[in-house]
Order: sequence, then C-alpha cells, then structure tokens
Amino acid sequence: MKKLKVGVICYPSLGGSGVIATELGLMMADKGHEMHYITSGKPFRLIDAHPNIHFHEVKIDGYAVFKYPPYDIALANRIAQVIESEQLDLLHVHYAVPHAISAVLAKDMANSKIGIITTLHGTDVTILGHDPGLQNTVRYGINKSDIITAVSKSLRQETLELIKPEKDILTVYNFIDEQKYQPVDPGTLKADLGIETHDKVIIHISNFRKVKRIEDIISSFKEVAQTVDAKLLLVGEGPEKTDMEALVRELGLRDQVIFTGKRDDLPELLAISDIMFHLSEKEAFGLVILEGFACGVPAIATAVGGMPEVIEDGVDGHLVPLGDTAMVAQKAKTLLMDEALYETMKSSALQTAAKKFCSTTIVAQYEELYYELAGRT
Repeated sequence: MKKLKVGVICYPSLGGSGVIATELGLMMADKGHEMHYITSGKPFRLIDAHPNIHFHEVKIDGYAVFKYPPYDIALANRIAQVIESEQLDLLHVHYAVPHAISAVLAKDMANSKIGIITTLHGTDVTILGHDPGLQNTVRYGINKSDIITAVSKSLRQETLELIKPEKDILTVYNFIDEQKYQPVDPGTLKADLGIETHDKVIIHISNFRKVKRIEDIISSFKEVAQTVDAKLLLVGEGPEKTDMEALVRELGLRDQVIFTGKRDDLPELLAISDIMFHLSEKEAFGLVILEGFACGVPAIATAVGGMPEVIEDGVDGHLVPLGDTAMVAQKAKTLLMDEALYETMKSSALQTAAKKFCSTTIVAQYEELYYELAGRT
C-alpha cells in the first residue's frame, strides 16, 4: 500500500493532545509514512530525529497594525505552503479551534482537495464550546472537516449535544507508548528526592490549571499522611503552582509535598509511586492515568468526563465524586495499607494499559482512517 504524506497540526506544548499527536506520528513514521509537523515550535516529544518526520515552523511576525499576532492566519499560510511543497495526502488536526479553522482556510488558499481529519481532545468542546462567542466557530471547524474523532465516548456525546454538528463523530481512544511507559528501575531517584525507603508515594502530573483542582489533591493527601508515612509528588508547571506552594506552606506540609517542576523522567517517577491522584473537574480522557497504569500505578480519580472509560472502579483504581476529598483519602489509605489488595489492583492496571488501550490497535484505527480519507480525494 502507498505510504502517505500527512500534515500534522497540534500544540507543541505539554498536554494530552501534544503527546498523542507526536506519539501517533512517531508510530506512523515507523510504518513508513511521512509525517509533517506544522507548528509554532518543535513538539516536546519529538526529541529524537526520525527520517520520516519533518518539522515546518510557523513564524509570526509582529506588525504595528495588529494588537495581537495573528497566529491562526500565519498557521493557515504555512499549512498552505506545506500542502503545495510536500504534496501532502491529508491533514490531521488536533483541536477544532483554532487548528481546524486554519486547516480549512489553508485548503482554500492552496486550492486543494486535501482531506482533513480533526481530533477533539476536550478543551475545544468542554470550555470553548460553552462560549457563545466561539460555539459557532467550533461547529464550523467540525463541519468543514471530513472525518472527526473524539478521544472518549463522553467527549463525543458532549460534542453532539452541545455543538450539534452536521456530521457524526468517531470515538478513537488515546494510547501510550509501551516502550517508554513500562515498569522500570528508578535507580536512586527515591533517595535523590529525599523520600525514605518505607514512605508511600502519591503522584499527580498535570499542567497545574485550575480545572485540575490541585487543592483537592493536597487536602486529600493531608488526611492520608495523618495515618500513613507518605510523600506527595506534584509534577509539572502551570498557573496554579505558586498558589499551591503557598497552600502547602499554610497546611504545614512542606516536608511531605515535593514540587518537582516539569520532568522528562516520568517512567522513573511513576516507578517510585504507589498511587496517582487525578481529581479534575473536567477531563476528556486522562492520558496520564493510562501512563500510570502502564507503569503499574493504580489511580484515584473523579468520576467525570472520560475517566470512567479508563478506570474500572474497584479493579484498576477508584472513581470518586468531584470534591469528595474524604472519600479520596479513605480509598487511598485502604489501598496503601492492604498489600494484597494493592498488588491485585496494580496487576489490573498493567492489564488495562496493555489490552484495552494497546497502541498497535489504536494506531491501526487511525491508519485506516488516513487511507480512507486519502482515497476520497
């Protein structure tokens, strides 16, 4: 079968959409497809060069007439250039706004019949879709795409109900790179972080936005730490970090809570962790939970969005009501103090990652959609 040339438009920053966009591209590149990333910066997971991966930077020049740099216009112009110069077969766009809009404009600029597949990751619907000023824009981007996918059934349903697009939406789950996310030897990392050998470790990884409800994680941990010798690892950077550092000081937890900042050694951090807390008020999928599962870390998460599609309550983790920090603490203490229960749940987490969200299966689903779309033009 012919190898395809695919233009990929995504955010290059940390986050589920960027992770999936780059890991999908790497796996497609391994299959022989040419993947052309058109972004403002090199996606952070494209660390190692691959002969089938190409990066086309979007440069934004400042003009006095513009109060804000017109990124979406600059992106559309760059996409149009790459469509023509590389003779792309299709575009895979991550996020309806602004990326699908820019892709549609680029297609018109290039006078091309190229197909567009748009993957919805959550924020473009759960936040932007509720904004009356942007709802029509989201709908337009979806309707002008040829194939639309969502990363969970929950997100698909919310999009259909809120946006009311003209086209159906396919559910294609997220996946992880099993070669990277697996049980590994963390070496001396636990000691390096000042954690005692006998300490239990609870981990949270995110971009520290308000929607992640880091204060609930800290409150839950405080109750756990009254019974169990434990440390809390808060991994990442974001707008809430400074306030959360102040909260930790206020609660007298400075010796028990470790802010690591952004880290690249996530498998090693997960290897020293016992439980993951993920207590968001909105979450389309929760990719980081799946990464934890692949490393044998059960999760306690809020029963919102797509997280019940990842976690089977009481099997590979626990689902709790939003804001119920007492239940979070109770579930965590039971799990940490019952070794047999913990080992059973850890084993189930590994099985969930390996079977339900296998990268081979999900990448094949995307590849089938790519060939279908390329065959239409």
